[in-house]
Amino acid sequence: MTFHQVLQEHPGAAKVLAGFNLGCVGCMGAANETLEQGAMAHGIDVNEIVQALNDAPTE
Repeated sequence: MTFHQVLQEHPGAAKVLAGFNLGCVGCMGAANETLEQGAMAHGIDVNEIVQALNDAPTE
């Protein structure tokens, strides 16, 4: 799933991603970059991001 898809489907995702210092909302790569690709590029375990997104309240 791309960052753009996550942000469209889950309104609270921007806050979660910001907690990982991922400014995906304004990133040009968000439309094409998957969570895994972005996590790897930033040295973050993608599983931590996915867990945080799953734990986040839906808005």
